[in-house]
Amino acid sequence: MSFLGFLLLGLIAGAIAKAILPGKQGGGWVVTLILGVVGALVGGWIGGAVFGVGYDGFFSIESWLIAIVGSIVVLLVYGLIVGRGSRSRA
Repeated sequence: MSFLGFLLLGLIAGAIAKAILPGKQGGGWVVTLILGVVGALVGGWIGGAVFGVGYDGFFSIESWLIAIVGSIVVLLVYGLIVGRGSRSRA
């Protein structure tokens, strides 16, 4: 998969992950792109280590599932980190 294809996959996977997760996640398209690409990398690493699957191509369902699940994991971690920092201490 080309670098631009990977960026597009990450952007779309990040947007799908934001739509799947309940609540409001902060960040615009740039944050979505970064989290989606990081999520795709994390998903690829976990998928390869645990299940033995990898990125076959842009139109492969395995690639999309790996990227979306990885993006959900990264968005959850991002929400925990950002959510704690935005609370006011009384």
